[in-house]
Amino acid sequence: MAATASKPQSDSQTSQRLQSLAEFRYTLRKFLNFSEQAALQANLQPQQHQLMLQIAGAPEGVETTISWVAERLGLRHHSVVELSKRCAEAGLVQRLQTNPDHRFVILRLTAGGEQALASLSDAHARELNELAPQLVRALNRVRKSSPGQYTQNLEIK
Repeated sequence: MAATASKPQSDSQTSQRLQSLAEFRYTLRKFLNFSEQAALQANLQPQQHQLMLQIAGAPEGVETTISWVAERLGLRHHSVVELSKRCAEAGLVQRLQTNPDHRFVILRLTAGGEQALASLSDAHARELNELAPQLVRALNRVRKSSPGQYTQNLEIK
């Protein structure tokens, strides 16, 4: 099967695509900045909040091991070990060792961790509700700037 050459984009198409990507990244970064500030105002480090969110948001039947959380956070295993120890010291999570040689550690939220996460999650839901139209518009612009790849716009329902 012969490979088909794609038509090169014009300078205006390239410019439009870059503007669309920049706008999407800007809107996404606004949310991430909000998230970081909200965690700090709740006396948490942003990574502590992210760790707790991954533990609480794990799909049914998934063991929230250090390795699983490291994958979800995009961090190295040893970084999550240290992060989880700091969260345990702060009373936010429990580290449960599941076998005698301590190779597997399961992370669970404490009542205090659940309470902190619930408060932050409410604030995040409100912020996302406000930013959703901007995010969807920006994402649709990115999709439109990639001709032939996407045919439907995303909608907010």
